[in-house]
Amino acid sequence: MANKALFSSLRGQPLPKTDTRNEAGGVAYRLTPQQALAQYAVTGCLNGTFYADAQTQLGTLLKLCDEVAPEFIARTALYAREQGQMKDMPALLAAVLSIRDGALLERIFPRVMDNARMVRNFVQVMRSGAVGRKSLGSRPKRLLQRWLTEVDARRIIQGMVGQSPSLADVVKMVHPRPETAEREALLGYLIGRPVDAAQLPEEIRALEAFKAGDRAVQAQVPFQLLTAQPLGRAEWTDIARHGSWQMTRMNLNSFTRHGVFDEPGMAHLIAQRLADAQLVRKARALPYQLLAAWTNVGKEVPSIVREALHAALEAALDNVPRFAGKVYLLVDVSGSMSSPATGYRRGASSTVRCIDVAALFAAAVVRKNPGAEVLPFDTHVHRVRLSPRNTVLTNAEKLARFGGGGTHCALPLQELNRHKAKGDLVIYLSDNESWIEGNRRGATDTMAAWEAFRARNRQAKLVCIDIQPYATSQAQERAEILNIGGFSDAVFEVVGRFAEPGSSHSSWVERIEAITL
Repeated sequence: MANKALFSSLRGQPLPKTDTRNEAGGVAYRLTPQQALAQYAVTGCLNGTFYADAQTQLGTLLKLCDEVAPEFIARTALYAREQGQMKDMPALLAAVLSIRDGALLERIFPRVMDNARMVRNFVQVMRSGAVGRKSLGSRPKRLLQRWLTEVDARRIIQGMVGQSPSLADVVKMVHPRPETAEREALLGYLIGRPVDAAQLPEEIRALEAFKAGDRAVQAQVPFQLLTAQPLGRAEWTDIARHGSWQMTRMNLNSFTRHGVFDEPGMAHLIAQRLADAQLVRKARALPYQLLAAWTNVGKEVPSIVREALHAALEAALDNVPRFAGKVYLLVDVSGSMSSPATGYRRGASSTVRCIDVAALFAAAVVRKNPGAEVLPFDTHVHRVRLSPRNTVLTNAEKLARFGGGGTHCALPLQELNRHKAKGDLVIYLSDNESWIEGNRRGATDTMAAWEAFRARNRQAKLVCIDIQPYATSQAQERAEILNIGGFSDAVFEVVGRFAEPGSSHSSWVERIEAITL
């Protein structure tokens, strides 16, 4: 009689065979070109990661663009900018379209280039030669001319900060022809030409008065243009008093250095601004931005201001969903997760690590879903208790203390299987670079463990969140499995929709393809 252990019928769906190796050398599943491009776009990371340098990522991304239709590139650029709030990736995809389909570029240009920073990024990518040309070309030049002559003057003024190229450099490159005296004066001022001051916007006139020594004038221009002047505590205090929410978040240490918090009432005013839930939502603050602020803030910053960052983070997590049923959060705490979340960038790497982002997401879900369990893992499964009554930052810091070792993504699922755990939703938070894997029946250990989990929990769903962009996964996407790249607020929304009982599969690709050009 045949060996029953070898030839017994497989339960459930046949396990898919792996078809590639990941960056760490482990067996994995290759994402489709559309899935991989969506991962890169949503993450928006073009710096060096733990396993792949920036040049390798750029080469991979350009190859993916060659494998998809121009319409998908255009929609991905719009999604990355409008939903993901990314900067470098939409500019790069727009530059690719300048070669693949100029007419499509013209259709999406105003939506992708929604501020001067995006314009400067686009010009930088075009002139770098990364997409195959070093000149702008006639159509991109015409689109830039139109942007400079038609965009609201406020956006021009806000774009006066930044170099390589500066907005003034862009003006000199494309030679726009303004149709009004006001726009001609503004662009002339931008490139240093003599102009009729009476034709300049009020903000520019106030800036010139400020530069001339009239410190009573508070110019409504980017604060960097003000702080470029020699200023004392009084001027810095005035700038802080009138600053926006985002400007305040980014300059807490600067306020300390210039004595702003020594002024009576300023610490309370700044704390009130930071903790204002309405201002947090208006600024479209992302949780990881607040985590970065918390990580970077100096010990000299008053405690009332530091505590306000906790309150701001709670407000920024309003869209974290409540899930039906039992939830497990499998958090990768291996050595590679200690790399900067947005990649290595010489002299400017983020202090926020992949483990910080994963811990923040897990802690936020625990806060809204008190019954959720967290299993940190590397080459072992660690035990940790997170109280939903603690602040998100407190729980995130507790999780982030783990770290080191290799990556074995199947371990936490295998641990759940050993305990015959019941559950409805399993969420991985990892860079998915598992390399301590066997090759059971040609599948990853993770897929095999998931199939065993599903045998007990027929309605369960699996979400694999890839913190950094790679083109592989440990779990092949299908009806009950969703692969996600990135860590923007949109992740919470997508996971929430996918987890709803009876919901249809809603991947990044489907969301991108639904965008109207």
